Amino acid sequence: QVQLVESGGGLVQPGGSLRLSCAASGAIFGINAMGWYRQAPGKERELVATIPSGGTTRYADSVKGRFTISRDNAKNTVYLQMNSLKPEDTAVYYCNVRILLRDFWGQGTQVTVSS
Repeated sequence: QVQLVESGGGLVQPGGSLRLSCAASGAIFGINAMGWYRQAPGKERELVATIPSGGTTRYADSVKGRFTISRDNAKNTVYLQMNSLKPEDTAVYYCNVRILLRDFWGQGTQVTVSS
């Protein structure tokens, strides 16, 4: 089994910053990629950013230049630094780990951007 534990969500004012973390444990051999998705009310889940093992990071156009994804392989942890947050960034953010082409998901953490 794979366990993903997320942290770092919360309420922030527009223009503020948050940092999300996701620690993976369990049967995590052969990780292909780690990343973040989000789902706003009434919308489909969408990719925010992904960082493949040995590959190039990829971002949604809506977050380029504001969000940065990073990964600590020694800790099996992926981070999402979110700056210049906007109300439209409000969503539940889900950690994703792809292992041998199978997707595993965290429980989700709420990010609310509001004044």
